[in-house]
Amino acid sequence: MCSLSANLLLPTKLRPAYPDKRSNSSSSLFVANRRSKRKNQSIVPMARLFGPAIFESSKLKVLFLGVDEKKHPSTLPRTYTLTHSDITAKLTLAISHSINNSQLQGWANKIYRDEVVAEWKKVKGKMSLHVHCHISGGHFLLDLFAKFRYYIFCKELPVVLKAFVHGDGNLLNSYPELQEALVWVYFHSNVDEFNRVECWGPLWEATSHDGHRTQTLPETRCADECSCCFPPVSSIPWSHSLSNETASGYSGAQAEGISTPNPEKL
Repeated sequence: MCSLSANLLLPTKLRPAYPDKRSNSSSSLFVANRRSKRKNQSIVPMARLFGPAIFESSKLKVLFLGVDEKKHPSTLPRTYTLTHSDITAKLTLAISHSINNSQLQGWANKIYRDEVVAEWKKVKGKMSLHVHCHISGGHFLLDLFAKFRYYIFCKELPVVLKAFVHGDGNLLNSYPELQEALVWVYFHSNVDEFNRVECWGPLWEATSHDGHRTQTLPETRCADECSCCFPPVSSIPWSHSLSNETASGYSGAQAEGISTPNPEKL
């Protein structure tokens, strides 16, 4: 998605025409295939922007990294890292205890920042899925197209959620009640308008483009150690100051140019 934003910044004649073999991007989600002919570069992105967002299971590669496919996430951390390859046009979903940082390396990820990461949480006995998207912050290309990026993420997130559901199908088949878990989407931006948290309803509804969305904050975990909240510490550093939970001095998100929503403004 972010590569589409960057592509729209420059006229066709000024864009670098690097051969496909020079591209090592593995994280550009939701973009037109850049192997199209040069003369079509200004047309294809716009067609892709307004085209339908469709999940194709044949293009999804799933990696289980140290997690049991059927282990309930209320007792063992479970995190999703989803990226896209411009070269193969396939999605890669890593299911692990924490973010799979190996998917997020390289210059392309720093420019495009269109990965989607998520984690399961149990808060006061209720399961929920917390999804994180980077809208802007870090460099001017992202800042310039913050509104555009927010629109694209909202348009494509049902496809992302379908990828989670399909890729982790054994878990959801074993525990169908997880389909009722609320989905919380965190949009990280240095622009107040797009720096927000939204509830997309239960998982089964959030995978639909007709789902209901509200701007609100999730319930906070218990202040003291308890058995009704898990995990005790988020596996996604971005999320430490995105809810009403204490940030515990974490400053990594700010160092990466990620702003976090102010609960008083929501």
